[in-house]
Amino acid sequence: MFERFTAEARAVVIGAQAEARTLGHTKIGTEHVLLALLGPDVGEAAYVLRGAGLTVEDARARVTALTKGSALGPDDAEALRAIGIDLDAVLARVEQNFGVQAADLEAARQPEPRKWWQLPKGGHIPFSPRAKKVLELSLREAVALRSRELRPEHILLGLLREGEGLAARVMVDAGLNLKVVREDVLAALA
Repeated sequence: MFERFTAEARAVVIGAQAEARTLGHTKIGTEHVLLALLGPDVGEAAYVLRGAGLTVEDARARVTALTKGSALGPDDAEALRAIGIDLDAVLARVEQNFGVQAADLEAARQPEPRKWWQLPKGGHIPFSPRAKKVLELSLREAVALRSRELRPEHILLGLLREGEGLAARVMVDAGLNLKVVREDVLAALA
C-alpha cells in the first residue's frame, strides 16, 4: 500500500508517529494523523485546514485536553463516548456525590506522560484501528479520484470520511464544517 504514497504522504505517516511519541501515546490515532497533516511541507491539505481556521497549535492543545481528560486512554474514552457515556461527567458526578477524595480527579485528568523508553520497542508505534481505517479510506479516495499516487490530501479525505475519531472531534470542536473542508480538498485536488 505504501508504494503509492508520495514523499509528502509518507512524511504525514512519519509525522503522525512523531506526534504520538511527543505526546507520550502508545498508539498512533486519528488525532496524530491530523496533527501531522498540519505540519510544514505537507502541501494543499495543510493549506485547506489552516484556511478553515485550524492551526497546529490549536489542534495540539485540543488533542492534549481531550486525551488528558480521564485516566483511561483516548481510545477508551472515545469508545465510552460512542455508547453515550461521558467519562468527564461520570467523574464529576462521583466527586459531587462522594467528595473529591472518592475519585482522584486531578490525577485522572493529568496522567503521567510516557517517557521515550516506555514506548514500544523497535522504533515504531502501532496504528490504532481507526487510524488504520483512515489510511485504508485514503487509498479508496485516491482510487475513486483516479489518482495513481496517494497524497496528503487523500489522507485528509480519508480522515474526513472516517468522521468519528478524535481528529474529527477536534475539527468540529474548532468550528470546522467537515463537509466544507471535504469540498475544499476536492477543489484543491482538481
